[in-house]
Amino acid sequence: MNEKSSSQKSLQIYELFLIPTNNWPHFKDYLLKKLKCSNSTRKNILPLQLTMNEKIILGIDPGTNIMGYGLLRISSKTGTVGKTGNQVQMISMGIIDLRRFDDAYLKLGHIFERVTGIIDSFLPDEMAIEAPFFGKNVQSMLKLGRAQGVAIAAAIKHGVPIHEYAPMKIKMALTGNGNASKEQVAGMLQRLLHIPEDEMGKFMDATDALAAAYCHFLQMGRPNTDAPHYKGWKDFVMKNQKKVKG
Repeated sequence: MNEKSSSQKSLQIYELFLIPTNNWPHFKDYLLKKLKCSNSTRKNILPLQLTMNEKIILGIDPGTNIMGYGLLRISSKTGTVGKTGNQVQMISMGIIDLRRFDDAYLKLGHIFERVTGIIDSFLPDEMAIEAPFFGKNVQSMLKLGRAQGVAIAAAIKHGVPIHEYAPMKIKMALTGNGNASKEQVAGMLQRLLHIPEDEMGKFMDATDALAAAYCHFLQMGRPNTDAPHYKGWKDFVMKNQKKVKG
């Protein structure tokens, strides 16, 4: 009985450490009084606080055949993510292969399932997604827009804030050239994030997604951004009246 009670208290402490707070000293005092921590536990509270100063960004490169995703971890020792001095690390990147699906709606369903799975696995704080570029082929634009919308819906369902960036803006942020090639973007990411050659993969869709996440990281230190962002489904609908019907 005592062992079970002790285990429950340990779990409670662990959960409380995951609660974000901008007023750490007061929260720490509350924690000590509420749980009646021992001296050994008191010594471990401050180091555990550092894990709260992390942000995970999920980048998505929409596609109808291959959809890319990439995740970045932003770590801050000063306690303010988005300011100078942050450390950026690639967590993972890959693709969602949709080529085996002949039915367009099955593709959309698979996108929703896979993006949902990625969010459940890595628990991103925010999502950065590349906006579809405007081309001459209307049908291709429609299909790409649907794929992007399903990925956005998966993030909205999980309460993940969404930020949308134009392809040219992402390229400009990474390379200083809005017309940079996919290879140039991938090469810059490899140098910035120190990614081993064997982890780069053969699909540029993954590095494009990682570029969207890195672009958002660069924008985090600039609060006055014109990038579209959505806090929830209602917010998305309000800002996209022309995209949403009925």
